[in-house]
Amino acid sequence: MTSHRKTLSGGALIVLIILFVALMLVVNVLFRGARVDLTENNLYTLSPGSKEILSKLEEPVNLYLFYSDKGTQNLPQLRTYATRVRELLEEMAARSRGQIKLEVIDPLPFSEDEDRATAYGLQAVPVSNAGETIFLGLAGTNSTNGQSVIPFFQPDKESFLEYDIAKLIHELATPKKPVIGLVSNLPIGAGFDPATRQMRDPWAIQQQLSQSFDVRELNPGGIKSIDADIKVLVLVHPKNLSDEAQYAIDQFVLRGGHLLVFVDPNAELDTSGADPENPQAAMFADHSSDLPKLFKAWGIEYDPKSVVLDRALAVAVSMGQGGRSVRHPGIIGLTAAELSRDDVVTANLDGVNVSSAGYFGLGKDSTSKLVPLMQSSGDAMAAASDRLKMLPDPSALLADFKPSGTRYVIAGRVEGKFKTAFPERSEAGHLAESKDDGQIVIVADTDVLADRLWVQVQDFLGQKLMNAFANNGDLVLNTIDNLTGSSALISIRGRATSQRPFTTVDALKRSADDRFRAKEQELQGELQETERKLAELQSAKTHDQQMILSPEQKSELDNFVKRKTGIRKELRDVRRSLDAEIETLGSRLKFLNIVLVPLLVTLVAAGFAMWQVRRRKSS
Repeated sequence: MTSHRKTLSGGALIVLIILFVALMLVVNVLFRGARVDLTENNLYTLSPGSKEILSKLEEPVNLYLFYSDKGTQNLPQLRTYATRVRELLEEMAARSRGQIKLEVIDPLPFSEDEDRATAYGLQAVPVSNAGETIFLGLAGTNSTNGQSVIPFFQPDKESFLEYDIAKLIHELATPKKPVIGLVSNLPIGAGFDPATRQMRDPWAIQQQLSQSFDVRELNPGGIKSIDADIKVLVLVHPKNLSDEAQYAIDQFVLRGGHLLVFVDPNAELDTSGADPENPQAAMFADHSSDLPKLFKAWGIEYDPKSVVLDRALAVAVSMGQGGRSVRHPGIIGLTAAELSRDDVVTANLDGVNVSSAGYFGLGKDSTSKLVPLMQSSGDAMAAASDRLKMLPDPSALLADFKPSGTRYVIAGRVEGKFKTAFPERSEAGHLAESKDDGQIVIVADTDVLADRLWVQVQDFLGQKLMNAFANNGDLVLNTIDNLTGSSALISIRGRATSQRPFTTVDALKRSADDRFRAKEQELQGELQETERKLAELQSAKTHDQQMILSPEQKSELDNFVKRKTGIRKELRDVRRSLDAEIETLGSRLKFLNIVLVPLLVTLVAAGFAMWQVRRRKSS
């Protein structure tokens, strides 16, 4: 009987194993590719924009991740990030319906793989004084021998990791140079300069645009329609555009075209109104630009007669050759703090210079969304643009400076479902409203494009060398590069990172630093007060007593030394209390992780086991 039961138990076990294997095979077939993202910030869940780009791949794309696995054995942080990169690439490959072929390569030193990585243009980063280098970059190719690379994945740019990879895939899927339309009322391109009676060189920004894009220049006075193959339309200083031209721009935006607009309350390089016989004519001419009809329809507020003055970010300018330097609040040096860290266009820029810039807002009933890209500091005010004309001394602008406390939006993205500015039109193909949400990038300055604010161009052996001292050019190229992508690519925003900072510890440190600085300021204030009292006592002494401390001076000095010792002790106590708080927090976390959680798990397991024993006894 016992033998028979053992045979049945063995047979049942075999049947269960067969059923389990069969179930796994069925699950593998039915749920192949299914994934569950349990991370806090959904790090491995692709954004809708990435999914759309991957779903539209019609040709195979080969991706080669060059990662020095052996060379990063002693770099745990970089290894963790490399795993994050590889897993994201694997997720994209899994979502591509087989169109993306991913290969992970470890380019060992002096190997053919290392030569291959270098040939693609990947960046080898040194990690030791002995000259050892590592690779963590991506190269991609398509069926037409097109190539695109990410030279090195930088951990501090993790928030834009998905965008960078999606952009590379999008470029390989659409290998032709994007076409952009350029409408400018400023002399950006090469041409004849009537002032010097010589041919002028194109601006540096025009040369850079021509290298990266297929630039199609459009005559501002002859625009009747925008060709369908133009991905981005760039308007520079649009002045007095005809209704026909504005209607063409209006319909371009409504059918999904992307627009970049540079307007200005005072375009300093506007040559309209110039008269060689009257040099002052150009100074008093109207050098502002605006798109009032279109801006109103899109819910944008902009005053072409107002400029932003910024006392905190004022750039120092020279008052003539050999003259003194004066801070000019109308010329603003925007730093990284004034540039959006959450937008791919400005996230990696360090500084942008603008001059006599305006600002934007949204209308009262606007349904659009204005996302700031560049803002002034809080120490800024709005002023009439006429104050910048015929200004002999820029410091005069600071005489009656009254900051408003507002951070003025100098550049931003306008997002929303736009309506036409010409509801009365009814010709064939007329659109009254955009089908999908659109995007417009607006900049309230045209001088941002001028060479003098961001680049030095030098002639060296017949070659033009550009030495950029600000990121103005990067701003323009990044914006157009972003807008030339599909709407799916533009929709990909910065993501959360996999790093988990100790926010509580950081808050404790900030609090301690604040207390420490307060004590330091108290000590400095008492020092200054003591020095003042000593100076008063010294001035009251006769000439022959100058080198001798009076009893009052000695007493004051002794009191300060005692107080100084006391404050230094208080500073040490602040530091010790910080260390004690952090130590207490660490001990609490250790207790939770090492003692309490395992104890709870053990108790739950023991309770479940006891319940099982009682259940068997009762049955």
